[in-house]
Amino acid sequence: MGVTKEGVESSLTSKLNPSHLEVIDTSGGCGASFAIEIVTDQFEGKRLLERHRIVNAALQEEMKHIHALSIKKALTPEQWKQQQEAKKSQLAA
Repeated sequence: MGVTKEGVESSLTSKLNPSHLEVIDTSGGCGASFAIEIVTDQFEGKRLLERHRIVNAALQEEMKHIHALSIKKALTPEQWKQQQEAKKSQLAA
Protein backbone atom coordinates (compact mmCIF):
# COMPACT_ATOMS: atom_id res chain seq x y z
CA MET A 1 0.00 0.00 0.00
CA GLY A 2 1.36 3.40 -1.00
CA VAL A 3 1.49 6.53 1.07
CA THR A 4 -0.62 9.51 -0.01
CA LYS A 5 0.34 13.17 -0.16
CA GLU A 6 -2.57 13.85 2.20
CA GLY A 7 -1.29 11.22 4.64
CA VAL A 8 2.16 12.83 4.73
CA GLU A 9 0.61 16.28 5.18
CA SER A 10 -1.63 15.02 7.98
CA SER A 11 1.23 13.38 9.89
CA LEU A 12 3.51 16.40 9.60
CA THR A 13 0.72 18.82 10.50
CA SER A 14 -0.38 16.90 13.59
CA LYS A 15 3.15 16.26 14.87
CA LEU A 16 5.06 19.40 13.89
CA ASN A 17 2.35 22.10 13.58
CA PRO A 18 4.01 23.82 10.61
CA SER A 19 3.27 27.40 9.62
CA HIS A 20 4.09 26.44 6.02
CA LEU A 21 3.99 22.98 4.49
CA GLU A 22 4.29 21.88 0.90
CA VAL A 23 4.28 18.19 0.03
CA ILE A 24 4.76 17.09 -3.57
CA ASP A 25 4.29 13.48 -4.69
CA THR A 26 7.25 13.01 -7.04
CA SER A 27 6.49 9.33 -7.65
CA GLY A 28 3.82 9.87 -10.27
CA GLY A 29 1.06 8.90 -7.86
CA CYS A 30 2.25 5.62 -6.34
CA GLY A 31 3.28 7.29 -3.07
CA ALA A 32 6.88 6.09 -3.02
CA SER A 33 8.64 9.45 -3.37
CA PHE A 34 7.96 12.89 -1.91
CA ALA A 35 9.53 16.36 -1.83
CA ILE A 36 8.82 18.51 1.22
CA GLU A 37 9.14 22.14 2.29
CA ILE A 38 8.34 22.66 5.97
CA VAL A 39 8.50 25.62 8.33
CA THR A 40 7.97 25.07 12.07
CA ASP A 41 8.95 26.54 15.44
CA GLN A 42 10.20 23.09 16.41
CA PHE A 43 13.31 23.71 14.28
CA GLU A 44 14.45 26.65 16.46
CA GLY A 45 18.02 26.09 17.65
CA LYS A 46 18.38 22.88 15.60
CA ARG A 47 20.95 22.25 12.90
CA LEU A 48 19.87 20.99 9.47
CA LEU A 49 20.61 17.34 10.21
CA GLU A 50 18.55 17.51 13.42
CA ARG A 51 15.68 19.10 11.50
CA HIS A 52 15.73 16.29 8.94
CA ARG A 53 15.71 13.75 11.75
CA ILE A 54 12.66 15.46 13.27
CA VAL A 55 10.81 15.21 9.93
CA ASN A 56 11.82 11.57 9.49
CA ALA A 57 10.69 10.76 13.04
CA ALA A 58 7.32 12.45 12.40
CA LEU A 59 6.93 10.22 9.34
CA GLN A 60 8.16 7.03 11.01
CA GLU A 61 5.20 4.89 9.89
CA GLU A 62 5.06 6.40 6.40
CA MET A 63 8.82 5.90 5.91
CA LYS A 64 8.25 2.13 5.95
CA HIS A 65 6.57 2.59 2.53
CA ILE A 66 8.36 5.65 1.12
CA HIS A 67 11.31 4.98 -1.16
CA ALA A 68 12.63 8.56 -1.38
CA LEU A 69 12.05 11.65 0.75
CA SER A 70 13.59 14.94 -0.35
CA ILE A 71 13.42 17.66 2.28
CA LYS A 72 13.90 20.74 0.11
CA LYS A 73 13.50 23.24 2.94
CA ALA A 74 13.36 22.78 6.71
CA LEU A 75 13.21 26.28 8.14
CA THR A 76 12.23 28.21 11.24
CA PRO A 77 9.49 30.82 10.79
CA GLU A 78 12.10 33.60 10.99
CA GLN A 79 14.25 32.00 8.29
CA TRP A 80 11.15 31.57 6.10
CA LYS A 81 10.19 35.22 6.60
CA GLN A 82 13.71 36.34 5.61
CA GLN A 83 13.62 34.19 2.46
CA GLN A 84 10.21 35.56 1.46
CA GLU A 85 11.36 39.14 2.01
CA ALA A 86 14.52 38.50 -0.06
CA LYS A 87 12.37 37.11 -2.89
CA LYS A 88 10.13 40.20 -2.80
CA SER A 89 13.20 42.46 -2.91
CA GLN A 90 14.58 40.60 -5.93
CA LEU A 91 11.26 40.83 -7.76
CA ALA A 92 11.00 44.55 -7.03
CA ALA A 93 14.53 45.25 -8.32
